[in-house]
This record gives sequence, C-alpha cells and structure tokens, in this order.
Amino acid sequence: MNALRAGHGVLRRKPIERDETSERFEEERAGGKLTASLGLWQLTAIGVGGIIGAGIFALTGAVAHRTAGPAVVISFLIAGVASGAAALSYAEFAGLIPKAGSAYTYGYAVLGEIVGWCIGWDLLLEYTAIVAVVAIGIAGYFEFLISQLGVHLPLWIQGAPGTGPGRRIDLFAAVLCLLIAFLLTRGVRNAARFETSVVALKVLVVLLVIAVGFFHITTANYHPFFPFGVGGAFTGAATVFFAVFGYDAMSTAAEESKDAQRHMPKAIVYSLAISMVLYVLACLVLTGMQNYRFINPVSGFASAFKSVGLNGIANVVALGAIIGILTVMFTFMFGVTRVWFSMSRDGLMPRWFAKTDPTHHVPTRVTWIVGVASAVLAGLLPITVAAELTNIGILLAFVVVSVSVIVLRYRRPELPRSFRCPGVPVVPGIGAVFSLWLITFLHWQTWARFAVWFLIGLLVYFGYSYRHSGMEKS
Repeated sequence: MNALRAGHGVLRRKPIERDETSERFEEERAGGKLTASLGLWQLTAIGVGGIIGAGIFALTGAVAHRTAGPAVVISFLIAGVASGAAALSYAEFAGLIPKAGSAYTYGYAVLGEIVGWCIGWDLLLEYTAIVAVVAIGIAGYFEFLISQLGVHLPLWIQGAPGTGPGRRIDLFAAVLCLLIAFLLTRGVRNAARFETSVVALKVLVVLLVIAVGFFHITTANYHPFFPFGVGGAFTGAATVFFAVFGYDAMSTAAEESKDAQRHMPKAIVYSLAISMVLYVLACLVLTGMQNYRFINPVSGFASAFKSVGLNGIANVVALGAIIGILTVMFTFMFGVTRVWFSMSRDGLMPRWFAKTDPTHHVPTRVTWIVGVASAVLAGLLPITVAAELTNIGILLAFVVVSVSVIVLRYRRPELPRSFRCPGVPVVPGIGAVFSLWLITFLHWQTWARFAVWFLIGLLVYFGYSYRHSGMEKS
C-alpha cells in the first residue's frame, strides 16, 4: 500500500486504488463498516430529496421578497449553472472513488490531507446548519397550517430570539431535528425507503403548485423584474445556492450503494436535472401569482394560494411542504454523519466516532451528536442567519472538487473512469470560477463565522489529527 501513496506531511494523499486488505484493517480498527444496500433510484431519490424542498418551500419566498423580486428565477439559474458544472465533476469522482466522504475524500486523495481536512471540517458545520435551516422552514409552514385550523401556539415557542417579540425558541424545528436523527439510526435501508416514498409525495406537491398556480399568474407581477437591481439576483443566487446541491450530500452514500461506480454518476446528473426544471417553473408561478412585496418570506407558496382564494390548496401545499422538506433534512443529516464517519475512520477525528451499530450498521454516535447540534441551531437562530452560515463552505468544496478533477485528469489519465466530466478543463473550471464568484456576494458576517470555524479546525488538525492520521501510522 505504501507504493500507492504520494505526498508528504500535510500534503500526503490517500491512495485512489482500492486495497481490500487495508480497507478491512481500517474497518476493524474503526469498529464497523457501512452496508451496501442502495440502488440507482434510491440514490436519485436521496439527491432529489436534498435539492427540492428548502429552496422552493423555505427560501424562494424570502429571497423574492427581500433580495431579488421576480428575478429569483435568475438567482436559481445562476446557482444552477455553477452547480451543474460542479455536479459533472462530482459525477466523475463518484464513479472513480466510491467511498464515503464526498468532497472530503476527493480532496484528500488528490490535493492532500490538509485540503481534505479543511473541506471535511467545513462540511461538518455546513451540513449541520442546512438541517437547521430546513427545520426552521418546515416550522413556518406548520404554524401556517395549524393557524388555518384555529390553533395558535404559545408565542415563546414560535421562533428563535430576534425573530419577533416574545419569541424564545423554535421548538417545533428543534424537535424535528431529533426525529430525523432517530430515523437515521434505524438503518440506511429502512431510512431510504422512507425517503423514496416521501420524495414521490413531495414531487407531486410541487407539480400541483405549478399546475394550479399557472392559471392564477398575473403578468403585471413580473414588473419590475429586477426591483433590487441585477446585483440583487446575484446576491439571491449566493443565498439559494445550497438549495441546488443536494447531490453533494447524496454522494457521501457511495459506500452504501450496491454499484456505486455505475449508479452514483447517473444519480447525481438525474437528481440535479429533475430539480432545476421544477425550481424554475415554481419560481415563475410564485412571483406571477403574487407581487414580490407581498410574498410571505416564511410560507411563500401557501400564502400565495391563500391570496387568490384557494385556501384548500394552500393547506395542501403547507402539509406537503412539512412532509416533503423532511427529505432535505434526511439527506444532509445523512451526509454530515458519513463525512464525520469517514474522517474518524481515517484517524483525523477520534475513531470512537466511527463506531457503527452492530445491528443497523450505521454510525449512531455521530448521528445523535449532529441531531442535537442541529436542534440547537434550529431552535435559536433566525433562518437567514443559519442559511448564510451554510454557503461558503459548500462553495469552497465545489472549488476543491472541480480543481481536483482537472489535476487528476492530468496526473493520472490512465485511471478507469466510469463517467468522465466533459470539456475538461473548461467545464470544471466554470464550476470553480462561478463558486468563487458567488462567495464574494456573501455578507461579511458569514466570512467572520467561517474564519472562526476554520481557525478552530486548524487547531484541531495540528493538535490531534496530523499525529493520529491513518496515513501517519500505517
């Protein structure tokens, strides 16, 4: 195995070629392994489940109302172009390195341990924050739905501090995070069945929104199309970006796929293509039904249908949103636990975290830790603060994966690739440049939070991870 390694010190790289003896040794030392049980359409459902939901039901209304107006559709298209270019890079790696960890694993294998560590450390925060964002979005629809039934929750549990007078905690959002964690501890096969069923329901709800809402579009609502200027559309793209990369979290399931080299690249492309078509149509319907100034930033679609007298449809949309957005929480909580598991198995985090349940073969320890952490964020942070917290690390992960495809294509052209990213180096280069560009639109507070988390990560790496790395000891 030593012959397969390259690089020294913080730039040492994991071998790309499989070494079954070493893999079995790592599994035994970590205390368990993951079970391969997911097929193509289950993987696609996890990807669609991670992409569709938060953007349509939680952020579309907020970005249209506050940042982009009707140009929110342009925000999604900009984010989709960057995401699509990066998705093709992910697809190449998913077939080439079918291991848990996604961008962390790819960066580690191509650019070195320190790069892999930084991306993995960032993803731990980003994915956990995304779970919290989505939980807050669901809570908004839940409160809308029960208010239609004449039920009103105590004010102090309706939102995080700073979201309104008397609000102390978003209790419903916090409890949802813990429920998703419980579901994930029951085993990946059972959890994936739940995910696939709920994704189907969610897509039907989105199609209902598009089909019914189309007949209530008023073209005057599209004017002015750029009420916040063209820059507002780009700022909106940076905010909604996390809503178009659920395939990133889905790629962490490579080790639990029955045929990852064939199925993972297809699932990545399929899930993004399906989702972008639905996003564009849904944005046009929302901003066409209601003037952006009056769109409810929390429960946009439900409120829009109510504004045109379709209270019954509004209630169906709210219920569908509550059920459907659960899949986004599932996908990203699944993703963060697999990144954490992979980092721990590699020795960069204590191997105690990589211990899997002997019955369900899932990393239950990290799952519960992530569940509690996301519950705290969901209960105590406003949705816009939590959303901005998610984007910078994901954008950097896209940069790393896109650059890694270019580097590896020239360094190791002979490697067997079940999927090849077209147009190298142009296409992955577009993904990297767009991602870096979108980063510049994020607020300085986001940079400050990221810098603090990054510095903590470096302290952990040089204080613990470098000396305990499996690459150091083997």
